[in-house]
This record gives sequence, structure tokens and C-alpha cells, in this order.
Amino acid sequence: MTRYVLARLGGVVVILLAVCLFTYLIFFKLSPDPAVMICGKTCTPERIDSIRSVLGLNQPILTQFGEFLRGIVAGRDYGSVHCPAPCLGYSFQTNESVWSMLTSRLPVSITVAVGAAVLWLLAGVIGGLISAVKQGTWWDRTAMALALGGVSVPNYVLALVLQYVLVVKLQVLPFPSAPAFGDDPVLWFESYLMPWVVLAVGYACLYARLTRSNVIDTLSENYYRTARAKGLGGGLILRRHALRPALTPIATIFGMDFAGLLGGALITETVFGLNGIGKLAADSIAKNDQPVIMAVTLLAAFFVVIGNVVVDLVYTALDPRVRLVPA
Repeated sequence: MTRYVLARLGGVVVILLAVCLFTYLIFFKLSPDPAVMICGKTCTPERIDSIRSVLGLNQPILTQFGEFLRGIVAGRDYGSVHCPAPCLGYSFQTNESVWSMLTSRLPVSITVAVGAAVLWLLAGVIGGLISAVKQGTWWDRTAMALALGGVSVPNYVLALVLQYVLVVKLQVLPFPSAPAFGDDPVLWFESYLMPWVVLAVGYACLYARLTRSNVIDTLSENYYRTARAKGLGGGLILRRHALRPALTPIATIFGMDFAGLLGGALITETVFGLNGIGKLAADSIAKNDQPVIMAVTLLAAFFVVIGNVVVDLVYTALDPRVRLVPA
């Protein structure tokens, strides 16, 4: 087990280094000159050269990339300004530390992701399990029809509809404002409820269909029929012999989906005006703020890679037949 974890962590380091290099090349070599973007349209060539010197853009590409990595680990200097570790640079638009921008907005994205994940797991897995057990009944047909409809509705459309109905017309919920939980727990819950529901609907529908399919396949296995022949209780058989093996592929998808949301739910956060990582990415793309875009990309890649490792470890708890052997 220890050997496997160490091997996987080594792979994580290699993948993240490759992502850092690829992202750095795209945003600092294939994109417009950062010095020109910082200086503005009326800047002199001498001022542009000075900015390039401060940013280290006049050095070889590998040296620049090495300085970028060193800044993440130990910090770096931009002229007379010291950027403490982990240094991801400064915004071209606000001159604010990119790391500070990420950390101030990450709690909002985590809250949105965790709340939505709880909703879609409960609704998707339980709904899919009931549909599988009641295969062919009115419940199964109705639930799968609703799941198909839920997958077909874009989340930004659902977000706008919920805002119009619940906030404007009925006025039963406030417009999302991301308050602190300690200030007003009720307002906190009400503010995040619509983003949670909007994100959870599509995922819940997909998970319900996947759970139903996996459980139906499991119910036809010999070991399940043997357990029933031994006279075990229905609930125990479903929980131990049907649902548990059916959750293995769901764990894989959930790990990737949840990790991706930790990197920011761009559309949902933008529609509801939540200052999370997703909205930060959208605003930075609109303003071509390269350091912020690159930092958000690296953060999302980090969560996805770590999520993949966690999913591999969870496999052993769900299915003991999976052996942890380093690749």
C-alpha cells in the first residue's frame, strides 16, 4: 500500500510539472507579449524593455520556467518587490497577488462544490437504486424520463429560471451573495441553495442512470442469486452484494467531477455572481489577465490529479478485488 501511494505521488509530481510547463509556454510564449499588456498602448519601447527585464522575459525560456517554479516553492523578486511563496505572479489588471486572489475566492467554490456534491450523490444514487429495484414499474419509467429531461436542460437556463421564479416572482429566496456561515447560517444556506440545486440537477440525473444500469447488471450476477437463495435479507443483499460493487465506476466519475468543480464552476458562479474561482476565471479571460488564467488552470489541474489518486485509493474500500500494484 505504501509503495503504491509513493508511486502515485511520484506520478502526480511529474504530471503537475508537465502541466506547469505546458501552461507556461501557452500563456507566456504563445500569447501576446505580457510586457506590452502591462505597459499599455501608449508605452515607449524603453519602458517595455524595462518591464521585460523586471519580469525576466529577456532570459531563456527554461530559465524563466525555472524561476517560475522557484517562485512557487520559495518565492521570487520582481525588481524591488518580493513575492512570497507560493508566488504565482501579480495580476496584470489589479497588480494584486494572484495567490491572494485564489485563496480569497477558493472557499466560495469549495462551498458550492461540496453542497452540490452532497445533493447529487444522495438524489442520484438513491434514485438510481430504487429504479433498478423497481425496474419496469411506473417509478422507474418516471424517474428515468425526469433524468433524461434534467440532463437535457443547460444549467445556465435552469439558473435563470430559478432566479426569476424564486427570487423575483415568489421572493422566497434572496439573491446569492456568499455570506459567511458564522454571520448568518440561515442566510448562508438560502444564498447557496440555488447554486447547489443548479449544479446538482445535471449530475444527479447522470448518476441516477448510471447507478440504475450498474445495479441491474449486478442483480443478474450469480453471487447475488446465491445470497438470495441463502435467505439473506433484501436490504442486506442490496447494500452488501448489489450497491457496493455498483458504486465502483460511480466513485471514479464522482472523483473527477468533484475535483473539477473545486477548480471553479464557471457558468454557475458567473450567473449567480458568486466570487469563486470560476467567476475569477471568467473575468480574467475577458480581460486577458494571463497570470490569473494560468494560476486557475494550474489549480484545476492540481485538483483533478489529486482527485484521481484519491479515487484509486477508495477503490480498495469499495472492491477488495482491486489490487494496488504500481504501474
